[in-house]
Amino acid sequence: MGSQVVQTLRQGVWASLTGGWYHNPEQNKFNNSCHLYLWMFLLMLPLSLNLALPPTTTTLSIYCTSVTVFFIVIKMVNYRLHLMFNQGDIVAQNSVPDISKGVDKKSDASDSCLPSLSSDSAQEYKEIENNELEMPNLSPQVTKNNSSGIDVNSYTEENDPAELKVDVDGFLQIPAVYMRWTLSGRSHARGLSIDSGRDAVLISHRAKDKLGTMTSSKSDLEAKEGQIPNESNFVEFVSLLESINSARFGGGNEAEKENEERNGDHNIYSPFEGLNISHAQEEDSLDELSETSTQEKPSRKLYYKLKVFPGKWVNILYDRLTLIALLDRNEDMTENMVAVFLAFLVAFLGFVLLNEGCFKDIWVFQFCLVIASCQYSLLKRVQPDAASPTHGHNQIVIYSRAAYFCMFCGLIWILEIVLRTPDLPVSTVYGITIVTSDMDIHVVKLDVDLIFTGFTYCFPVTFLLGLFPQINTFVIYFLEQIDMHFFGGTAATGLPSAAYCIVRSLIALSLLYGFCLGALKEPWDEQHIPALFSGFCALLVVLSYHLSRQSSDPSVFLNLVLIIIYDLYFMLQKEILLSDLVVCILASVLTFAITASTVFLSLRPFVSIVLYALAATVGFVTHYLIPQLRKHHPWLWISHPVLKSKEYSQFEPREDAHLMWFERLYVGLLTFEKYIVYPAIVLSALTNDGFALSHRKKLGIHCDVLLMTVAGMKLLRASFCNPSYQFFTLIFTIIFFEFDCSSASETFLLNFFLMSIVFNKLWDLLHKLHFILLYIAPWQIAWGSAFHAFAQPFAVPHILTIYFAMLLLQTFITTLFYTPLSPFLGSAIFITSYPRPVKFWERNYNTKRIDNSNSRLVSQVDKETGCDDNNLNSIFYEYLTRSLQHSICGDLMLGRWGNYCAGDCFILASDYLNVLVHLIEVGNGLVTFQLRGLEFRGTYCQQREVEAITEGVEEDDSCCCCEPGHLPHVLSCNAAFNLRWLAWEVTTTKYLLEGYSISENNAATMLQVYDLRKLLITYYLKSIIYYLVISPKLQIWVKDQSMQEALQSYTKWHHIEKDPAVFSMKIDEDYVHCLQGVTRASYCNVYLEWIQYCANKLKEPVDSDEDSPLVTLCFALSVLGRRSLSTAAHNRSNSLESFLYGFNTLFKGDFRIAAKDEWVFADMDLLQTAVAPAVRMSLKLHQGHFTSLEETEEPAVLYEAISNYRTSLVICHESDPAWRRAVLSSRDTLLTLRHMVDEGVDEYMLYKRHLIFKVIKINKECVRGLWAGQQQELIFLRNRNPERGSIQNSKQAL
Repeated sequence: MGSQVVQTLRQGVWASLTGGWYHNPEQNKFNNSCHLYLWMFLLMLPLSLNLALPPTTTTLSIYCTSVTVFFIVIKMVNYRLHLMFNQGDIVAQNSVPDISKGVDKKSDASDSCLPSLSSDSAQEYKEIENNELEMPNLSPQVTKNNSSGIDVNSYTEENDPAELKVDVDGFLQIPAVYMRWTLSGRSHARGLSIDSGRDAVLISHRAKDKLGTMTSSKSDLEAKEGQIPNESNFVEFVSLLESINSARFGGGNEAEKENEERNGDHNIYSPFEGLNISHAQEEDSLDELSETSTQEKPSRKLYYKLKVFPGKWVNILYDRLTLIALLDRNEDMTENMVAVFLAFLVAFLGFVLLNEGCFKDIWVFQFCLVIASCQYSLLKRVQPDAASPTHGHNQIVIYSRAAYFCMFCGLIWILEIVLRTPDLPVSTVYGITIVTSDMDIHVVKLDVDLIFTGFTYCFPVTFLLGLFPQINTFVIYFLEQIDMHFFGGTAATGLPSAAYCIVRSLIALSLLYGFCLGALKEPWDEQHIPALFSGFCALLVVLSYHLSRQSSDPSVFLNLVLIIIYDLYFMLQKEILLSDLVVCILASVLTFAITASTVFLSLRPFVSIVLYALAATVGFVTHYLIPQLRKHHPWLWISHPVLKSKEYSQFEPREDAHLMWFERLYVGLLTFEKYIVYPAIVLSALTNDGFALSHRKKLGIHCDVLLMTVAGMKLLRASFCNPSYQFFTLIFTIIFFEFDCSSASETFLLNFFLMSIVFNKLWDLLHKLHFILLYIAPWQIAWGSAFHAFAQPFAVPHILTIYFAMLLLQTFITTLFYTPLSPFLGSAIFITSYPRPVKFWERNYNTKRIDNSNSRLVSQVDKETGCDDNNLNSIFYEYLTRSLQHSICGDLMLGRWGNYCAGDCFILASDYLNVLVHLIEVGNGLVTFQLRGLEFRGTYCQQREVEAITEGVEEDDSCCCCEPGHLPHVLSCNAAFNLRWLAWEVTTTKYLLEGYSISENNAATMLQVYDLRKLLITYYLKSIIYYLVISPKLQIWVKDQSMQEALQSYTKWHHIEKDPAVFSMKIDEDYVHCLQGVTRASYCNVYLEWIQYCANKLKEPVDSDEDSPLVTLCFALSVLGRRSLSTAAHNRSNSLESFLYGFNTLFKGDFRIAAKDEWVFADMDLLQTAVAPAVRMSLKLHQGHFTSLEETEEPAVLYEAISNYRTSLVICHESDPAWRRAVLSSRDTLLTLRHMVDEGVDEYMLYKRHLIFKVIKINKECVRGLWAGQQQELIFLRNRNPERGSIQNSKQAL
């Protein structure tokens, strides 16, 4: 625990403050020194230039040029070195230590340049040993650091030393001239095998009693997580493994001495390859030069060739891991160019502000420190970063600091220039006058400087606290907020989606702006409205309606373009496009006619008053009264819904949900409100405001037109998409600006537009306050860890005083910027996280499907493919997602989920499946959502959450400390009080969704008795006969002479199969006790009748008497099937656990054929079409035996049952791709066998039917806040304990 805290303080806290620099004791001195000097250079260069030289353009040019050249050199060298490692061009050279100089050759890192060696026979080594060869063209070199170095001697291509080559087997070979042998005849080589399939020889050069250290830190190794060794990076992975073994087994040198003493003077060498690195290998590793030795011994150094010029190259003694520990790797030239450009931009903008005199005294040093941290992060990243959503290396976070610095400095510079401009326009908005005098300009300048420069000073602390997201998340968030609040758009699902949404909104705005500008240039009277303005209104309604119907996914638009290009007729068949085309034409004609009729001008204000009253009434009934009456507990007082669905009283509904009268009423009112009331209100406001602006321009013609166009488009799109809360906004707008602040009122359209933004923030504020209050309630406060025992007592007294004031301030700020407010480690201390878009997760959390089609064969044979619940159950959630795709939009419009908006979170809870549904995009007739499977099991706290969801409060009679009961149909006082202190609420209890009902049976219970196992084997053998007889290749198999010859022994009646590991009297019905085995006669005595019955069902007659080839083949397959079962059960079929393991192995298709049964290889279809399906069918027959006993008695009934199951039932293993295809194709019934290591073997029967779910709405700010807190704890604080205290005992927040 202590080391983890120190590591977090070093790599997390200190590195975040400095931009990535920290002292890492796990790295060598060279890397730590380079990091320190780099950081000091980036800090002192702007500080010294600013202090020593005047603030001129020349000084700025010197600084920017220096930084740019510096970064270009570093990035180019780094890129070339990685390119050198990728090419893997290795040479070997001799290095003779200069002992006479007495130089101490101590090093902090081991030699990591490791090639591979291959030998095909011991003869090669003997030839090498007998030949004394000289080293050609090799010059001695003194190397002071065993881990890095450069040979300054250059060679032409003609005189290159012999290079390592790859032989026909794929092994790197070192020429014989480079093999070095000691006086005792032992080679300095060890065998190595890595999963890449390459063998390597590790040449060790370490001093006795001295171990090499790892060449990279833990954070750098985490960045390499998931990287697979290949030909390019193979050498450094060998180095890493050597370093790990060196550090792990410290007694390696002593073991080497003992090994040498045991071997004595015996000069024995055995060639080896393919050995795994282990402790034994470390003990057998060879000695190198002793520090006390006075004899010069040549040592082998392996170098990489770095070409400098054509025909010229230098030797580099380095490795990739050490280089990555020194500098971050950029994958391509584009990343290098972006890094260099950002470094130049940081230098330019930072020094411009220094020259402008924005920073004085000690703040100059602070600003230079910020510049250094931003530039250093482009060379060496901060890991872990407080804003990173992923573990390990995150390429995007590298550019975040520099990008934010450029944005803030650019804003400061632009505002400095703007505020110096003379004769700024004077404007008054909502009674506030903007810019009136030079004094006001000076005050504004001071305020701006204070805000932006203050943020710039606090950059290190800001990034430490994680208040800024990574730059792509910020771009998504920024574009999404603009599109939602100013243009009425929906949420975005990614960066392309956000860019696409803002671009299409700007295109529509520019088109509307032109029409509106032309209509308002000249004044017009009440009796005549210009046709251009009517056209503007018609186009505004049409574009707003069409945009509200379009998804934010740009791929939909691209597909549409392709359809238009290739097939226009097919485009017109699309329902949405055809509907939009018809509706847009009608809407444009009606809008043009209504606005041109001057009805809004001639009947004002009567029309406006009627429309306002109508909107308030319809909105109240539609979005408040009906949803409350349909809730599970209306107003959290009534014990049951007032408006009940037909399925409410049904135990197991078997039909689709019935459409109730109140649902029809809800849809009718919603349609009337969406398409008539609010468009009429907006058009009335547009007409009145347009008439006023045509005579008097308040903010200038362009500004007035822009505001009116933006407000009209935003209000119409928001009304078309989701008018759930529009009536609240409308009522508040009228009351506030008519009675409270009438003097500050602007036009109604602008007032409504402003209040729509304010009300959106107020709803978020309400959700945040609700989450905070219920989370810090004294009777619900968490005590899940030792940290809580320390933090909670200190937080509670401050909640009422200072802390509450700071918490309230945080709440307002986070509401303004749409930022989660998360409890720190699950305590009552809340901290602000970084802003997130509506889709607040930044990674792809989709479960990766694992089955036999995308997994290695060894994983399918040696272990269960995807044997964890998350992978096996993911198919059920995938099917549930597809079911929701067809029904969720309609159900939301019918009000079956209650009121909703973008960002809302729901839980669908049933007996078997629990899912979290997050609404991302809510449009007009479309919904984008994410579904995440939830597994409420494993811990006591999760069980409490399940109880909280499932238990009812209707029977609660308590009031405070007594139980006086409650009124009929009303909740008790305690129940009503507790429901108000939950972050979730049950909206619907009987929500129907098509899915699969899972019937789970424990196979161990069903096969515990030997008689039941005997019955399973009987069904197994009968199923083999059935599938053999119905096979189209039966005639070929029966007449195949080669197969008949192989089965000659099975034709003899006295032939006995008496393997005690395979056959047993306990489980084989045809077992003969006196013969201790199974014979053809005993087999025919049991199964001949069934064989003949199946044969008689064929259209072509087949001989099926006792001596027929068919009976012989059936008998042989029965022996093969039972022997395969015994082999899979490790020859312990009598043990229940082994029997189940073996049967599950056969069920998934893994057959291990014994030598006696190799005759089946003559045609593998015998296994695939007869034996394999028989295993699966026997499971279903054995399961059905408990309900239909007659299946075992009568052949006709059994034959009919197998035929029906074969056509109507899908039986396969869950790792079989056929299982996924069957589920997604909505097959009615499925059966599988699941084997869990800890839980045993279970049979799973799936029945397609309507599943009943509870719809539970969760406070979305609670979800966002807890998500942000868990992300910080898992990634930044590195607490991966599944039982961490922050997720314990939170029943109120789930």
